[in-house]
Formats: sequence, structure tokens, C-alpha cells
Amino acid sequence: MKHLILYIIGIAMLFGCHTTKKTQTEEQTAVKVLFDADSAYLFCQQQCDFGPRTMNSEAHEQCAQWIAQKFAQYGYQVTLQKADLKGYDGTILKSSNIIATAPAAGDSGAVANRLLVCAHWDSRPWADNDPDSANWHKPVMAANDGASGVAVMLELARQLQQHDSTNVAVDFVCFDAEDWGVPQWSNQSDADSWALGAQYWAANCPQFVAKNYRYAILLDMVGGQGAKFYHEGFSLEHARPVVDKIWKAASAAGYGSFFPSQPGGYVTDDHVPVNEKAHIPCVDIINHYPECPQSNFGPTWHTVNDDMQHLDRNTLKAVGQTLIQLIYSE
Repeated sequence: MKHLILYIIGIAMLFGCHTTKKTQTEEQTAVKVLFDADSAYLFCQQQCDFGPRTMNSEAHEQCAQWIAQKFAQYGYQVTLQKADLKGYDGTILKSSNIIATAPAAGDSGAVANRLLVCAHWDSRPWADNDPDSANWHKPVMAANDGASGVAVMLELARQLQQHDSTNVAVDFVCFDAEDWGVPQWSNQSDADSWALGAQYWAANCPQFVAKNYRYAILLDMVGGQGAKFYHEGFSLEHARPVVDKIWKAASAAGYGSFFPSQPGGYVTDDHVPVNEKAHIPCVDIINHYPECPQSNFGPTWHTVNDDMQHLDRNTLKAVGQTLIQLIYSE
């Protein structure tokens, strides 16, 4: 999510002007299962209570165990995929991808009978986009940029345990070491320094596992105030039908205003290796603020203000209910 490449204006106009008229067969009925935004907000708070979950810190290790325990509590088989990964500056990062596998749904022998939902759970170690340069070397609490995606996944897991009448199984992966990318104050440049945990997971995902997934969804910064979620460029390239599914589900759930059917640019994020290395069509649901002067990722991105005071339950609800609509409509 750290590099945004804007579409040229002509392409933006082309995609932005398509019709939104639906045929009767495309209409969905809103599902009755309700996503609990208060519960998701609490899951954000509980992660932040550990402090910034920066790589190699005690808070990082404690939070990993907590996340794993919560998924296990909701009936998931949990695996910690540990790896020593090298950061852009040579630092060895003690990484843990948290993999939560659901019991089989429907025909357990069916191919592509699973969905994958993922998010990163680590915190940015440097608030390098903060307007105050005195904060550039301070860690980010990462209430939105990290905790919000995990919180939505935990609440989905809780709801799926309570309302298990789905035709698909839903697995979750919490990617680590996403946010150790080259800081803006560094004179180095390395696009591959981002999404290290996702790169490792995708490179080591067995083909027979990858083929079990119809598609994947990445959640990144899904709780910010005033957030909206535009079509992301790599998602359109690799998984356009899934983009259409998600945005239709948002409309059916009553949250279409949060999901404009307009392009938001290309973003280097965890979904790129999932698409290109694991070959699972993956869509990035990521906030986009086209009018924000500080960053297209919003005013708190990589600042010390990415805290609980700048989260919005309405945004968590919009994303969570959209995914509930999607899952129970499969």
C-alpha cells in the first residue's frame, strides 16, 4: 500500500463513466447476518493495547499470540508460519504469518470451495509521513494501517462460527513484515522491501492449496474516518470479476456510497504477490482519499495520529457488512 501510481486521466475517465445500471438478475437481497462494528472496534483497541506491533518487539510477539488465540477460539486451525526475513537495511525480521484455516464447507471434496481473506498485522516502525519531522523516527500505533483489517477478519470469523450456513469455507491469513518498507527519510529505494510476509507466504504456498481458493480479498486500512474504497489497479488487472462481485455486494448491503465504482490507482500491497506468485485472484480493499493533500492514503497514514481516535465504526461496518453480503451470497 506504500506506493500509489495514479491512472492517466484518460483511463480514469473511461472507467469512471461506465454505467451503473443493473439488470434484475444482478440484484442481490441483503443477507440477515449482521456485522458487529462495535466488536470489530474492540478488536482494534485490543491490538493497540499491546502498543505498536513493530517487528522484533515484545508487543509484536504478544499480539501474535493473541490473534492466534482469537482465531482458535472461533474454531479455526491456526498455524504460525515463521521466517527470518531481511529488511531493506539488512535487519533480520522475526516474522510470523498467522494462518487460520476453517473447517470444510459444503462438499469437502470440491475444488475451489474456499475464499481467502487477508490483512497485514504489523505496525510501521517509523511515522515517516508525519507533518512534524520530530516524529519521523517514532513508531506508528497502526490502529487503521494494520489493526483494522485484522479486526474485521476476527469479527468475520466470530460471525461465521455463529452462522455457519455458508456454501464456502473462509480462511484467513494475517501477513507480517508488510510495513518495513524503505522510509521516506532514507536515501535508499527498494520496492521489494514492502509486503515481505506476503511475499514469503505466496512463494511457499503449495499449488494444491492455492487451487482451493476461488479468490482472495486483502483488507488494508479499512477503518479510517471518511474512508472510501475505489477500484485498485492491480486488482482490476488480475481479478476484475471479483472486483465486480465485491462492489455489487456493497451496494446490496446498503454501503455502495463507501465503494465508488471509480479507479483509485495502482498500489504496491500484499495482494501483488498473492496474485503474481500464488496465482490466486486477489482484490485489495484499501482506502483512497483523492482530495487529501497529505496523502492519497488519508491524513493519518504513517503518522503518529494513526490511533483509535481516528477510527470510525461506520467504516468498519461498511467493509464488514459488504464481506458478510459477499460470503453469504456465494
